[in-house]
Amino acid sequence: MKKSLKSLIAVSAAVMTTGAFASTNMENPLYMPKAHEVYLKTGAAIMYKTVEKTEATAKKGTDGNLEFPVWRFAGDIGYGITDRLDLHGHFGYTKDGEINRKGMHRGRIGLMYRALTEQSPFILDLYADAYLSGVTPMRGTYTSKGFDFANYSNGRWGAIGGARFGKEIDNWTLAAHIEYLQTFGNHNNEIGIEPTITPLATTMANLPSAHPLYPIRDVVGALTMPQLGFPDQIAVDLKSTHETVAGFDVMYQMNSKWSFGGGFEYIEHYDNGVKSIHTKLKNPDEAASILAPYVGGAAQGTATAKQLQEGVKQGLLDETKTMKDGWDEYVLKTSVAYQYNEDIQFAAFFEYTFDDAHANSQNATDCKMELGVRMNARF
Repeated sequence: MKKSLKSLIAVSAAVMTTGAFASTNMENPLYMPKAHEVYLKTGAAIMYKTVEKTEATAKKGTDGNLEFPVWRFAGDIGYGITDRLDLHGHFGYTKDGEINRKGMHRGRIGLMYRALTEQSPFILDLYADAYLSGVTPMRGTYTSKGFDFANYSNGRWGAIGGARFGKEIDNWTLAAHIEYLQTFGNHNNEIGIEPTITPLATTMANLPSAHPLYPIRDVVGALTMPQLGFPDQIAVDLKSTHETVAGFDVMYQMNSKWSFGGGFEYIEHYDNGVKSIHTKLKNPDEAASILAPYVGGAAQGTATAKQLQEGVKQGLLDETKTMKDGWDEYVLKTSVAYQYNEDIQFAAFFEYTFDDAHANSQNATDCKMELGVRMNARF
């Protein structure tokens, strides 16, 4: 009888310990630091991607290309102001040597408040973050094959509002989250222009014979962007945009050392758009001098060159006011974590992403897999 009682007490204590530990597990989807506690999560991963065929990738000749290795680094930091309020930051950096693209792929800092605690029917956390993509400008180059991104920033600041909720049941944690990002349009971008682009070539090739420029369509069609007064780099005024995220997570605390997690996340990236060209264009003097002999002198050459410049400018705006470059991501996640001691934890994770891209998106993939490790520490 005494043996049975001791065994029952031991089992009950183990279950209680495991359940209590689940709420302090840094891999727990409902984890929140205690008052004056600091946590730090640092991770590194390698990603494998194959590019899907879209209008944009076909034009660039990248459809079906393999991008490997893509290196990904992430860091999360948080501080418990109280047991129910924390200050946190999330940062990430990606380097993709296959397409010469690198830079911060996420950056945010904000506050989270535990509106409903474990004593309620379920846990509810509300959070508000500042979106930090405006720290670095969006960089890229406008080429005859489309736009080539040089980094992962969209150059815009923004605000994020979200909620996560769930419940711990014995050794299980079930959680869900939803959030909304609103960015603020600006001109924090650096767009290089390929100097060999002849923006009027297609228009001139299709020019009706009754048009006044028809006799010199070959001359006009050969004018380059620099000749029309476009500098080698411009900035554009981008529209505000937004993203929505929703997902769920599950974690199983097997014992005080090992835990396993999984989940699904949906991320909707809306289309970008350009409102105006922010950079003041130069007078198209070179185009004017080229056209002057064909249109009746210097004055008419200047007037024609300015009309052509405005036509190219308006054509660019018409083409980019809705860029159709958005995409939807569907992410499957799994992880395993080992508690080295009370304050140090190691985890390995795997993510598989499939997506649905709009016509001009360069982010469309047939396959995207990420495998990585991270270390979590508490101070």
